[in-house]
Amino acid sequence: MSKIRVYEYAKQNNTTSKDVINYLKEINAEVSNHMSTIAPEVKGKLDEKFSKKQDTQKSKQENTNNKPVNKNKPEVKKDKKPVNNGKRDQPNNKKNNKKQKGPKKARPTNNHQPVVKVTPKKITYSDTLTVSDLADKLNKEPAELIKKLMFLGVMATKNQDLDDDAVELICSEFDVEVEKEIILEDTDLDKYVAPDDEASLIERPAVVTIMGHVDHGKTTTLDAIRHTKVTAGEAGGITQHIGAYQVEVEGKKITFLDTPGHAAFTSMRSRGAQITDIAILVVAADDGVMPQTVEAINHAKAAEVPIIIAVNKMDKEAANPDRVMQELTEYELIPEAWGGSTIFVNISAIKNEGIDELLEMILLVAEVEELKANPKANAFGSVIEAELDKGRGSVATLLVQNGTLRVGDSIVVGNTFGRVRAMINDLGVRVTEAGPSTPVEITGLHDVPQAGDQFLVFEDEKQGRQVGEARQQKAIVENRSGQAKVSLEDLFEQIKQGEMKELNIIIKSDVQGSTEALASSLQKIDVEGVKINIIHSGAGAITESDIILASASNAIIIGFNVRPDANAKNAADRENVDIRLHRVIYKAIEEIESAMKGLLDPEFEEKVIGQVEVRETFKVSKVGTIAGSYVTDGKITRDAGVRVIRDGVVIYEGEIDTLKRFKDDVKEVAQNYECGITITNFNDIKVGDVIEAYKMEEIERS
Repeated sequence: MSKIRVYEYAKQNNTTSKDVINYLKEINAEVSNHMSTIAPEVKGKLDEKFSKKQDTQKSKQENTNNKPVNKNKPEVKKDKKPVNNGKRDQPNNKKNNKKQKGPKKARPTNNHQPVVKVTPKKITYSDTLTVSDLADKLNKEPAELIKKLMFLGVMATKNQDLDDDAVELICSEFDVEVEKEIILEDTDLDKYVAPDDEASLIERPAVVTIMGHVDHGKTTTLDAIRHTKVTAGEAGGITQHIGAYQVEVEGKKITFLDTPGHAAFTSMRSRGAQITDIAILVVAADDGVMPQTVEAINHAKAAEVPIIIAVNKMDKEAANPDRVMQELTEYELIPEAWGGSTIFVNISAIKNEGIDELLEMILLVAEVEELKANPKANAFGSVIEAELDKGRGSVATLLVQNGTLRVGDSIVVGNTFGRVRAMINDLGVRVTEAGPSTPVEITGLHDVPQAGDQFLVFEDEKQGRQVGEARQQKAIVENRSGQAKVSLEDLFEQIKQGEMKELNIIIKSDVQGSTEALASSLQKIDVEGVKINIIHSGAGAITESDIILASASNAIIIGFNVRPDANAKNAADRENVDIRLHRVIYKAIEEIESAMKGLLDPEFEEKVIGQVEVRETFKVSKVGTIAGSYVTDGKITRDAGVRVIRDGVVIYEGEIDTLKRFKDDVKEVAQNYECGITITNFNDIKVGDVIEAYKMEEIERS
């Protein structure tokens, strides 16, 4: 009798892999995951369990569905208690102190007793603390805390804000435990998200992110799944911003996010990993693990999502999947064939080989993960991408994570708000509603949101507008607030910045995500002595107002996949503003780096061009001492700097006053020729001296 895998047995008996694994563990059978094989004798026991007791199994499932509802109740109480206790204790203490202060004034004999203040064992705070506020909580004098900060190298006044690290460090000096309370404000969307009833949750499609190194075949793999050609539309065949697509396999839907592979788009890739359920890591069989492969692994692990390895380009002669497996073991991704738990699938995206097996593995992992959502709730999710379209206005690509989004809904997205006017799915078809794990493109927002922002639908349009306007105002205030917080790391950085030169830049791109990625890449360019200052960035075409801002700020404009309009071009010519247009990010980074190097003061290197031996001296009134010389090496030029060397010691360094051959002034004298030289402001030339000629040449920065 042939062996059968756990997931195959579960499929045959209309049950889940998880139930089968749990029962195998109960009977002490060896099993690690859904890919484990079942021995014939163990299969007999499984048949007894799952064929005869289906009715009892159904009742168990009903019980498990009801259990989490009861479990949630004590958790809510636990969460509320410490917050209420903290809030009650503080006013009570203040009242007690006030009550004690009354009789103290009446009885001067007791005035000395309350002076001793006990340092608390634990303090709680929300938002930020000033030095004075922290001193009150610790029952210390502000001067004592300022003294501690000075020892740490931070100069602060009593009204200055402290960052969280500084608060923690100061409290550790007094052996006090610190806890920061997060208070949900009216503008916090989490406050308006209602908890879902377990009974209303249904299975939702898995959101899968395809990650990996540049040119390892991520988009081609997705093309093979979708049977379309996305790569043709991307500059240089490189995915420039996130695409979200949905496919149907065996009657079940899967949502795919195609994240860009270039190192510049690390922020976009990490955002993709934060909203995903399963990460597929594409590794080329002929190339192995590369730097961005490691980045992708770290992002997926940080998001705590299961990883499936797709070993691509198996059709190439140099393909070596064993090498890929070996390299990935260093990152704790051990294949099942070697006793690990990571699924490896060998594929060839171009030849469409292994794609069905990959999809089957995705469905299998999704089944084990038990992904659920409530389609009846108000829609909640994340912004995948956003851009400013000339005809449609603000356009945002959203991924619905819970609830159902409908046309006409009042929606708050990040720091903007609006009403959903139209929805388009990944195929370009207009739809009226989108359920959980569905990507859609919407119009109707007042402003362009940031990629990665959360969104929430409000039933009451008035409330949605109030929250949206409050969030918008809060963002404006935060951007304007120039109060610098004291940090333990930035003290010397602030001192250094006074000596730095700045390169002002304005970034405009087709979509918001590309703007972010380009901005973060440019800020990572490390050229000592020069700092990049991004004064404005946004999505949309380069306009006349951008030119005016660049002219006023002496800035360079970088356009990524956008062009200036006619008015902007004329304004740029008139104001002499430099506009650099790019379609591929590599070139934009290289160009700005070279511009930064050009901003620095030039570096010079000395180059010795010749040596002259003094064989006779002539003293002439009103002229000085003329050195009758012979060029022994190289040449001497009229504009060269010279050193007079006597017995190996430099006695003078200066410039040539005159250089003659016979009676004629000359520009240079070559080797093995005689000449007459006078040196500016130096007449102490003696026979036997060596005159060394040199030039200062500018060297290119590396």
